Order: sequence, then C-alpha cells, then structure tokens
Amino acid sequence: MTKVLIATQKPFAEKAINKIIMVLKQADFEIEFLERYTEKSELLKSIKDADALIIRSDKIDKTLIDEAEKLKIIVRAGAGYDNVDLDAASEKGIVVMNTPGQNSNAVAELAIGLALYGIRNLFSGNSGAELRGKTIGLHGYGYVARNVSRIARGFGMETVVYTRFSKAQAVSEGLTVTDSLEELYAMSDVVSIHVPARGEHIKSVSYDILQHLKPYSIIVNTARKEVINEDDLINFLRFRPDVKYLSDIAPDSIEVFEKTLKGRYFFTPKKMGAQTAEANINAGMAASEQIVNFLLKGDKTFQVN
Repeated sequence: MTKVLIATQKPFAEKAINKIIMVLKQADFEIEFLERYTEKSELLKSIKDADALIIRSDKIDKTLIDEAEKLKIIVRAGAGYDNVDLDAASEKGIVVMNTPGQNSNAVAELAIGLALYGIRNLFSGNSGAELRGKTIGLHGYGYVARNVSRIARGFGMETVVYTRFSKAQAVSEGLTVTDSLEELYAMSDVVSIHVPARGEHIKSVSYDILQHLKPYSIIVNTARKEVINEDDLINFLRFRPDVKYLSDIAPDSIEVFEKTLKGRYFFTPKKMGAQTAEANINAGMAASEQIVNFLLKGDKTFQVN
C-alpha cells in the first residue's frame, strides 16, 4: 500500500488533519503522522519506507532524502520551499511541490497587522499615525503581495510595486511599478517584503537600499530573514531612529535589537504568517490532493524542482 508520511514539528490544526485524512483515505493510501518530533533520527526512521511526504517548515536535507528508499514526492504545505534540498531530490528523481496561494491571505493579513502596529507606535500609548493616505511599497508581487494590495486598498492606501517577474500582473491591476528597488523604498511609507530566500534576493535589503527610505517609514518582513542584510539593517536603524522594523521571524542578531533598538522593532515568537485555521486547512488539503493527483494521474502542476 502507498504510504504518505505527514512529518510536522509544528502540527496541522485538527480540522486540517481531518481533511488530509479524508482525501488520502479516499485514495486508499496508508497514512502515518510524525508530529512534534524533536530528533532527526525519528524522521530518518519514518521516511525510509514512505512513498510521499507532506511537511510544513520541516527541513528535508540530503541525508533524509538519501535514506528515503521509496519516496516519489515531497509536498511543502505552504509557498516557501527553501527548507527542501531540491538538488538532492532531483538527483533521486523525487518531485518537490509547494502549495502556492493557500496561505497567502493569512500572511497578507499579518503583514497589514504589523504595519498597523508599527505606525501606531507598537500600541505603546504614544501618538502614532494612520495608514489611510499612506503609500505601501510591495517588494515582490506574488500571491501574498497581491492580497496585501487588496487589503491595503480597503485602508485607503496607495500601492507601488517592484517586481521583475510579475510586472504585467501589477500593471493590469492599475498599480505603479517602479524601475528599481531604490525607487520603491523612496516612495513608500510602509515597505512590505514578499520575495523568496534564494538567488538574488538573499540579503537584497541592504544599506544601499534602506538609505532611500522616507522619514518615519516602516519595514514589514513576512518573507524570510535571509532576504535582509542584518548588519546593514542594524547600522541603518541606528542611523535612522525614525524607522521601525517588524517581522514574523526574529533575526539571528536579536540580542543586538534588544540591547540597542528598544521600541523600534517587533518580532513574533515564531513564524506566524500561515498560523491560521483557514490557512492550515487550505494548505493541508492542497498538499494531500496534489499527492493523490501526482501518484494516481502523474499531475506535476506545482513542481518546483
């Protein structure tokens, strides 16, 4: 029987699990859950005879992939897939997929929430400002950014975009597309970052870009910490005490923020963008359906490797 392993250090919500089980049982697949595991050895043991694997933010490296004797497909329930060694998977002929768009509204709502929290001085009791009439700059224009644009419109904000790959989409929606990152940051009261942690995007938010920010700007990062040049960000925030940085993932140098930048930043306790019941259900359902469609029909629509 085909075995599907759901390996999640951060488990799916109960409703999502019920949906996943329903989809996989209808296909007559065997299901194994490995939740809240603390040792890599636990995953090594379970992955050995799995035909398919569903993960969330769990890291799947070459060691695990080499141990998987029967594995045909890995689905990352979410948009980002930098936690999977794509080269190692490709070498073994394993298909890797993500579930684009399933978490996008959840992440977008958090991004706007962080922007609101920032512009109101972290709800400290001190006077802040309003989002209405402000310009939000979207660094990247994928599924999440498009939802941020939609929500921002409801707040009465103007949206500008910098993107290399979705210009036509943004223009078709009547948005202003800047010619450079420098221009985007110079035009924005709030910058919301929505690029993956790979290639040219790694450390793309550098001092050279940040120095173009308007007075009292807010930077919101619900993407990945790797897209930020942390040393440059810290140096810039020291130089520009009017700017705030808010993210749903703490930087590596969080101690520096705590010691020297009090009241200028906010980080959620853990990665929170997709932490809603709706996103859980959407991503879990999509992941299980993609596995069924691939194994029974050969559908590779969402392959990323």
